[in-house]
Amino acid sequence: MKKILSVLLALLMLSLSLVACGPAAVDSESESETETEEIVDNSNDAAYIEGKEEMIIGITYFEPMNYFDKDGKLVGFETEFAKAVCEKLGVLPVFQEIDWSTKEIELNAKTIDCIWNGMTITDERKANMEISVPYMSNEQVIITKADVAANYKEAGSLKGKIVVAEAGSAGEELATSDAFFEGADFTAVDTMAKAIMEVAAGTADACVVDYITALGMIGSGTDYEDLIKVDGVEFAKEEYGIAFRKGSDMAAKVNAAIAELYNDGTITDIAEWYSLETQIIAQ
Repeated sequence: MKKILSVLLALLMLSLSLVACGPAAVDSESESETETEEIVDNSNDAAYIEGKEEMIIGITYFEPMNYFDKDGKLVGFETEFAKAVCEKLGVLPVFQEIDWSTKEIELNAKTIDCIWNGMTITDERKANMEISVPYMSNEQVIITKADVAANYKEAGSLKGKIVVAEAGSAGEELATSDAFFEGADFTAVDTMAKAIMEVAAGTADACVVDYITALGMIGSGTDYEDLIKVDGVEFAKEEYGIAFRKGSDMAAKVNAAIAELYNDGTITDIAEWYSLETQIIAQ
């Protein structure tokens, strides 16, 4: 009898234990299902930037946008453009080199305040960031050595060839999705400058970069005189914009400054200095 009672008591204790654990498990699961991402309010981003009295501008180095001249001074269209806008806003421009593939992470972590470096406007980027008015037009182009450029004018002509582009760039998106590059062996590199260097060194057959970048880096009078743009191959036109944190009110202030600088001719003057006047978008 004692053995029977012991068994019954043990079963009763086990049942009570399961009942006690049951609701807690359900509640835990319910809580995990109802968890939502924290919504960050960037509507006072301008006050944050103005309070620091500086705007940290995320860039990569490439001509003619942001590069060092022979005296070691940072120059370029974007450099001068950003300085002019920041002067209007009453803040100091601080240029900081970034990894282009993690640019949005740096922006949201507030290690930079904006991305201002020939950034192509896309629907995905507009969904994730606050982007200024477009200020310059652009397109992606194929760069290769002059003696083989005629071989790469048709879709599929790069099959089995090594094609490079900057990681996270519009060039990478094009090279990995457009039918023109079907069968190509694609590799991402750190920067557009590196992509061009790979072609010059013969470690890549072609690269996909911004037309504006190509203007400043290849051809007569440059370090890459034997590289040219593949003519007769056209891809969709693009537009450049400046990216801020999603919901940032600083974008509107920058838009107003851009309009003023366009109307007084400042932007056109800067563009002409860097031979980019035909790419400027009217405000």
